[in-house]
Amino acid sequence: MDVLEAIKTRRSVRAYKNQAISDESYERLCMALRYAPSACNIQPWRFVMVQDQQLIQQLAHASCGQMWMAGAPLIVVACGFGEQAYKSIGGYGSSVDIDLAIAMDHLTLIAVAEGLGTCWIGAFDERSVKKLLGVPKNVKIVCLMPVGYPASGDLNYPVDEARRKKPEEIFCADYYK
Repeated sequence: MDVLEAIKTRRSVRAYKNQAISDESYERLCMALRYAPSACNIQPWRFVMVQDQQLIQQLAHASCGQMWMAGAPLIVVACGFGEQAYKSIGGYGSSVDIDLAIAMDHLTLIAVAEGLGTCWIGAFDERSVKKLLGVPKNVKIVCLMPVGYPASGDLNYPVDEARRKKPEEIFCADYYK
């Protein structure tokens, strides 16, 4: 599968088969995270790869009770080190959120290529997740991402063009219009 096809077929998956992720796929997921770019190549991150079913249940509770997450065999918790990240995005901001978003998006794309589904989770209680996983106070949890084989089967269905904005609504030539 080429990258554009992966981009066009990626979907938020909220139901997973009771099937472990193969060692080979797990390794490729890790490689996608490891090789993701970051501002100045600082790599201000750590990824907690949660596979313990009890912890996954607790993470689902800490994610505003989104218990469907508990069906995933893996939850990736993206942790960022704001004090290490590049400090001048746009002249004033830290790159930590952008760096982690890029890495996690790499994860979503390799997951599609491996036949796996993912879903971005931004609704969670950071204090609870930190306590569960032993994440230090100075580390920011940017997002969580369940990963697994979709219960509904094939991810490769066409993009619903009616739900996408038209190109002229999102692109400007040379100047913002």
